[in-house]
Amino acid sequence: MARHRRERREAGGLVMKRRTALGLGLGAAAATAFPAHAQQPPRIVSVGSSITEIIYALGAEKLLVGVDTTSMYPEAARKLPQVGYMRALSAEGVLSLKPTLIIATTAAGPAGALDQLKATGIEIMILPDLYDYDSVVTKIAAIGKLTGKVAEADALIAKGREAMKTLAARLAMAKSHPRVLFLLSMTGGAPQAAGRDTAAAGIIRLAGGINAVDGYSGYRPLTPESVIASNADYVLVTRQTVEAMGGKQAILDQPSLNRTPAGKAGRIIEFDTLLLLGFGPRTPEAATELAMALHPDLARSP
Repeated sequence: MARHRRERREAGGLVMKRRTALGLGLGAAAATAFPAHAQQPPRIVSVGSSITEIIYALGAEKLLVGVDTTSMYPEAARKLPQVGYMRALSAEGVLSLKPTLIIATTAAGPAGALDQLKATGIEIMILPDLYDYDSVVTKIAAIGKLTGKVAEADALIAKGREAMKTLAARLAMAKSHPRVLFLLSMTGGAPQAAGRDTAAAGIIRLAGGINAVDGYSGYRPLTPESVIASNADYVLVTRQTVEAMGGKQAILDQPSLNRTPAGKAGRIIEFDTLLLLGFGPRTPEAATELAMALHPDLARSP
């Protein structure tokens, strides 16, 4: 249970609504390229799973001196010193690693800790963390400049855009847009479901689905009546939720959920949390995989 509580807390850094303000130092940092650090490579602390994934995808991981606890992919990132949960950073813990550059998303906090770090003169780059592929491209391009991996960033962006273009072409042939209910947890028997402005809603949209719950932003527990009214064609969950609930069937057997089209047909899709909700370099892969699960006719087509 302790492990699951930790995973849920770390997943929360991915799925809760982000602040849309760009935050500290984005304008100046975005214009900074690695040559500014030519005499001494930057010592980077990465705050946010997508930031860490991008750094590894660009081959710049040797610049990392620390990460936050949501940075669990790739596996090698788990071996780095940790600075705490992304929303509850300790300035002292970060400073102990002697970073010269902190790269974070708008989900990072608290504001007091960030202000304290900024006051020391450490360069801080806060990147927007929105739930669309353009946000991913922005993060890759900015991190490429900061790490001296511009060519690698350009190549990664081109590869991702091509994958998203291919996916869009396939989705144009879709016969329907299924309604998808994403459940983060079943705390106290009440399904905690994704509304608007969440990573879950974003990835469902990219995969050609419709978020079955859009009457609120963020995550809220649903009443039995709301679950039935969602009229969900599919239930989407994380692997951690499936493990905590004792299997997919245990989720589908929940009262009211078993009265939806998804429950009656046994349609439940399971994903790794960071792959599904990370909005990083693997997002094209996640969107394509989810799209094929939501549109079996497209998966069967050449």
